[in-house]
Amino acid sequence: MSRPWPFRHLGLKLLSVGLAVLLWMTVSGEETVERGLRVPLELQFPAGLELAGEVPTTVDVRVRGASGTLSRVSAGEVVAVLDLRSARSGRRLFPLTPEQVRVPFGVEVVQVMPSAIAMAFEASASRQVPVVPAVDGRPAPGYVVGEMTADPSTVEVVGPESAVKRASEAMTEPVSVTGARDKVRESVTVGVLDPALRLKNPRPATVTVQIVPAPLERTLRNRPVHLRALANNLVAEATPTIVDVTIRGSREALTRLESDDVVAYIDLAGLGAGEYMLPTHADASQDAGVVRIEPSSVKVRITSAKR
Repeated sequence: MSRPWPFRHLGLKLLSVGLAVLLWMTVSGEETVERGLRVPLELQFPAGLELAGEVPTTVDVRVRGASGTLSRVSAGEVVAVLDLRSARSGRRLFPLTPEQVRVPFGVEVVQVMPSAIAMAFEASASRQVPVVPAVDGRPAPGYVVGEMTADPSTVEVVGPESAVKRASEAMTEPVSVTGARDKVRESVTVGVLDPALRLKNPRPATVTVQIVPAPLERTLRNRPVHLRALANNLVAEATPTIVDVTIRGSREALTRLESDDVVAYIDLAGLGAGEYMLPTHADASQDAGVVRIEPSSVKVRITSAKR
């Protein structure tokens, strides 16, 4: 004959009661303490509205519970949630109460600071703005930056209506053109400077920068030819002793350039006595490039020095 219903699985029931009593004794024996925490503030946004201005990302809360329970609370388990779905345009004040803070079982929220948060809302808006490429550095001497294009050429920005109305362009990450003599193409990030705005569909842009010869040339005539790196026991003589140097650059660069800024020279490193036809070189400023030197080669006679 089977046992009465209340006594079925009696052993398991007694074990459960014993564990519950043991757990209660353990918890009740712990000291109740309070602790201050800085926790994230989660915002539940209304559709069609945007925040205008800055809002705190964290709040301070005081929680109470058993010391063991609070010691096991990890980051992310306590979150303040502010429901803004009923908000309207304009400046509003929203209370923040302990009931709006999510906590683990056994933890009580005693206080939230601040107890209210002021926020301003505007209608959400969007518009297309042009993408303006940015460059960094200088091309090779004698070259300048030409036409710059971006693909896509426009992007859609989203944000508060007043900020969207002010938006005139989106910028790219700078493309380096340092030392370039030909067009530069690079895929870069696109963004907006106003922190209230964002891109509706963030994506990189391919920027193409045309590098073209500078528009103006200037010829410096009768520049003396310098003989460089001649060994100590030798003497040298160049024929002719002067050359014409033509440089290219922007109008501003050529206007600033002085005759003495351009130096024509022959490199005699490693050469012994004898006669040579050697190429002529010239140094110019970093804003101007040497186009040609006439004559392009100079006869140089090297002899031993007299003692």
